[in-house]
Amino acid sequence: MGLFGLFGNKGNKIQEFKSRGAIILDVRSKAEYDNGAIPGSKHIPLQQVATKVAQIKKWNKPVICCCASGMRSATAAGILKSNGIESMNGGGYQSLYKKW
Repeated sequence: MGLFGLFGNKGNKIQEFKSRGAIILDVRSKAEYDNGAIPGSKHIPLQQVATKVAQIKKWNKPVICCCASGMRSATAAGILKSNGIESMNGGGYQSLYKKW
């Protein structure tokens, strides 16, 4: 399996999540978020994600996490998944915005 096989379906998964009303969760700092974000996205800094799991569960939607590069959003998606929330790492918010 080449690299495309490992990473090529991310766009499809994003579209599938979107078709089911997914919510974008931006986990960057407040200053980063205030400098530009995907319209309609929710903002919870990564450091607060674990303490906001109950609130996020109430959304009752799949969650696409994003940040600046994809590192923090990978951590956030892992936290959400470990708490039974359907989630994925959407990567950097700028590239996610282009796919959204």
